This record gives sequence, C-alpha cells and structure tokens, in this order.
Amino acid sequence: MTIRVVLADDQPLIRAGLCMVITDAPDIEVVGEAGSGTEAVRLTRELRPDVVVMDIRMPGMNGIEATRMITTESRVVILTTFDDDDNVYAALRAGASGFLVKDMALDDILTAVRVVAAGNALIAPAVTRRLIEEFAARPRPASPPRKLDAVTEREHQVLVLVARGLSNHEIATHLHISHGTAKAHVANLLTKLAARDRVQLVITAYEAGLMTSTP
Repeated sequence: MTIRVVLADDQPLIRAGLCMVITDAPDIEVVGEAGSGTEAVRLTRELRPDVVVMDIRMPGMNGIEATRMITTESRVVILTTFDDDDNVYAALRAGASGFLVKDMALDDILTAVRVVAAGNALIAPAVTRRLIEEFAARPRPASPPRKLDAVTEREHQVLVLVARGLSNHEIATHLHISHGTAKAHVANLLTKLAARDRVQLVITAYEAGLMTSTP
C-alpha cells in the first residue's frame, strides 16, 4: 500500500527537495503541498493523507496550531530546526507522532514517514536530548501523577528509557531482557497510561519529573 503524504512548509525549495526524494521512493507519494498551516489543514481534510510532514514556522496559522486541528484525521511528522526548541513540547502536546530536524539525512526522513504511517511514533535522538535538558531545568513535581501508581518497577525503568529515545531493541539490550519482553512492557505502559503512542509516554515521563539528567 502506498503511503500518501502532504508536505507543509513555507519554503518552496524545502518542499521541492522532499518531493524529489519521495518521488524516488516506491511506497510513498506526495498528494499535496501547502505553504501555510491554514492550507495544510484544508488539504488534509480534503485529501485525507496518511502522514503530514509539517514545518512549525509558517505564516498565519503555524504548524503547531495546524497539527492540533488535524491529528484526528492524519498523523503528523514535525520537521524543524533547533531554533524551534521552545516549540518542541507544544508540538508533541498538539499530537505530533514524529519530531525530526531538517538537517537529518533524507533517507532517515523517509524512514520516519514509514514508521509514523504504520501507527508508531519517532523522535530524533538529538531532539530527545534537547527535551531532556529543557525538562531537567524545570522544578521537579512534588510527587508523580497518581496514574503512575499502577506502573511496576520494571515498567518504570522502561518508561525512562522510552523517554530517552531508545527503541525496543535498545531497551532490551540495556535491561538484559528479550526484545519480546521489552515490547510487552511498552505495550503495558501504553495501556496503563492511556497513551496513544510512544510520544505520549515521553510526555508523561517528563511531566512526572522522571527525566532529571541527559542520557
């Protein structure tokens, strides 16, 4: 099945570059291009793409507002630069399933589109590190939210590793458990914390004050 993508970026050259790479991918096609958040929302509702690759800084309605309006219809991968650090958390809260930086290899961006289209979430490790630095600087909550009460000690360890951007395979290696066991722990966390995907697990870990230092 071909993954249908809408590109939303106010810079035509960036859209053209992404479009050229995607055109060469046999399983992904660009079905629409938008130069603003408002246009991205309109195209998403009209075309119903699987994934929207969204810039944050656009004229009029920005990428965060647009993401908030379309994540019930399509999954969103945010593309940005490190100059947008202040917007990372807001974009994740808006429902983005992926967060990548524009200097990543184009092949990595294609991989992210495939991962998100499959219903998973992906945050670039460099972005994860910046998020941890930001949240480590904030006052630690007096106590974790009550919804963490049902999380076991092992699941707590897994949650921290998910928040640091580790894959299931990397979690398994770090904790000396099987890949299947790591996957099961992540699935249990998604259920217990009523999280849609790994991104929401990351947010929960930050808000619970679990991330106090960089990995």
